[in-house]
Amino acid sequence: MGKLDGKVAVITGGSSGMAFASAKLFVEEGAYVYITGRRQEALDQAVEQIGRNVTGVRGDASDLDDLDRLFDTVKREKGKIDVLFASAGTAEPAKLGEITEKQFDTTFGLNARGTLFTVQKALPLFNDGGSILMTGSIASIKGWSDYSVYSASKAALHSFARTWLNELKDRKIRVNVLSPGQIQTPIQEQLFDAETKRQFESLIPRGEIGRPEEIATVALFLASDDSSYVNGVELSVDGGTSAI
Repeated sequence: MGKLDGKVAVITGGSSGMAFASAKLFVEEGAYVYITGRRQEALDQAVEQIGRNVTGVRGDASDLDDLDRLFDTVKREKGKIDVLFASAGTAEPAKLGEITEKQFDTTFGLNARGTLFTVQKALPLFNDGGSILMTGSIASIKGWSDYSVYSASKAALHSFARTWLNELKDRKIRVNVLSPGQIQTPIQEQLFDAETKRQFESLIPRGEIGRPEEIATVALFLASDDSSYVNGVELSVDGGTSAI
């Protein structure tokens, strides 16, 4: 008996990294999962690796037409959603004084605006008692140099969660934020050189960077009835980095 037996889950940005690991685990726990990604090749590979009970829908979560196409597909094939993991996001370092309009618009366009409309467009399909979780970041409370735009875009998500849970309380839909710390993901490989990775790893009390699978188990907790009394929290999954 899986923790998500009979559930339908939608995971944006699910073709790689933490969201992919979560999609894989959700399927193992009995869910049927829809994943999105911007690159068809990566999406196809993710679907093949998961192997069953998964559908890939190519799309950009900052594009409202792509979101409509995603939820039209879910409506046509399953007619409901029990779990929404709004995980699509982006990051680009830029110091104050060097931030461009494009960097700001791209980051907020996906991380904040895209997340909001992902949730809003999913609501007509949502079963009462469902679970919404969003991928935040401990950067939103740490104030790391060069990441003010990214950090602010992720800080918006906890504000969303606090308001939305109030608006959705009659439907008993929970809304939480999963905020990872330093995790070994493809985007981290793109953003950080070896020295930066060592610096980030040195901040983790356990002395070891996190793995996507360690985020997936927490996502499963927030998606399932195991977290039935958890609502409106920002749960840091960072090996203790944000605590010291």
